[in-house]
Amino acid sequence: MTKEQWGALQEQICKTIGQNNYKTWIEPLRFRGVNDDGIMTLQAPTNFFGTYVSQNFGDMLLAQISTKDSKIRRLNFQAGISEASRAPDEPKKPVELPGAAEPVARATTAKDQALPGAPLDMRFTFDTFVVGKPNELAHAAAKRVAEGGPVTFNPLFLYGGVGLGKTHLMHAIAWELSQRNPHLTVLYLSAEQFMYRFVQALRERKMMDFKEMFRSVDVLMVDDVQFIAGKDSTQEEFFHTFNALVDQNKQIIISADRAPDEIKELENRIRSRLQSGLVVDLHPTDYELRLGILQSKVEGYREMHPGLEIDDGVLEFLAHRISTNVRVLEGALTRLFAFASLVGKPINMDLVQDSLADVLRASERKISIEEIQRRVAEHYNIRLSDMIGPKRVRNFARPRQVAMYLCKKLTSRSLPEIGRRFGGRDHTTVMHGVKRIDELRQSDGQIDEDVEMLRRALEA
Repeated sequence: MTKEQWGALQEQICKTIGQNNYKTWIEPLRFRGVNDDGIMTLQAPTNFFGTYVSQNFGDMLLAQISTKDSKIRRLNFQAGISEASRAPDEPKKPVELPGAAEPVARATTAKDQALPGAPLDMRFTFDTFVVGKPNELAHAAAKRVAEGGPVTFNPLFLYGGVGLGKTHLMHAIAWELSQRNPHLTVLYLSAEQFMYRFVQALRERKMMDFKEMFRSVDVLMVDDVQFIAGKDSTQEEFFHTFNALVDQNKQIIISADRAPDEIKELENRIRSRLQSGLVVDLHPTDYELRLGILQSKVEGYREMHPGLEIDDGVLEFLAHRISTNVRVLEGALTRLFAFASLVGKPINMDLVQDSLADVLRASERKISIEEIQRRVAEHYNIRLSDMIGPKRVRNFARPRQVAMYLCKKLTSRSLPEIGRRFGGRDHTTVMHGVKRIDELRQSDGQIDEDVEMLRRALEA
């Protein structure tokens, strides 16, 4: 096998696994030669990259290569930096891959001491992040930070509920920064890992090493920072690390499941520091965003299962029914494709009901009229008794119509029953209220925003 023969195989490999897989996993590989034992060596950008290719495409590659050179019986992947991007004083000998490496966000200090980072998922890039109205600001802010350059807002604080894309954006920033500037010291880890390293340094009396290590980075990324709340010593060290990096104009990126002022047992000085930069909320997904995520995933699955058919309406049904967690939504789609490929059936509504019965049951959260009334009253800062009472003043009438509208849209209750729950009103009053809010949503941006916010909160 020669370098030219390896190059000639590329087109056939691309046809076999699809262009996206080829561009992502095969094109970055570099031919490094064949030894006398029939072992062909390919250089991969990272340890994880080579391990992933070996596990997922190794057999296919070996079969393709054997058509050109039958003497090759095994592939060997080595991690190393390409010659084009290698600094003049860097060693050229590649590092042998371990058996089960994972992608780890590691940085190197001036003393060549590896920083302990968390695993990065190669699927979590900006290219695979589906942007919609609920997350467009967070995406734009993350992209700005990932471009590098002068620090414009520090820290960037991303927050939102489970499965809304915080970790995806954090990983995407880390990948982008590392690719744009390989010599940049980027450290990504969870708050729990920060705490563990701190406790370990205390126990082993290596606090100076800990301080030097964490304060030598160019970019510090801490995921799920709410976990340090209530841990006084860890908060103390985090505060000092934070200050030291900000004073050096180093970028800090933080994520949490809630806004800084909503994290209980977080020291006020840390809360103030976290609020001093840009705080961005990832809102609960809307129907359009969930549908976009499903459509994006289907494109990838079709490359792996080109013969599978999916009926019209299936994705729309899933986007409507599974509304609280994108991970559950993506998991449901994965299960559908796996089930369909195993049994050799098209993906239709019957298959959805059969293979996703438990997921659909779990997503059937019953929203009550009482819950809607309470939420609306809290939102408009009025008493519940006034909203359902007889008064017709505008301050109470408009929230009452909003609540009726949400009861009609989010529950299966009849108009007469909804009317009875609003002080014994006639069903025609409910009909009028629903119609009025429908009209106002088209002409009044504030009403539309109020209704959408309340709907998301109730469905969460």
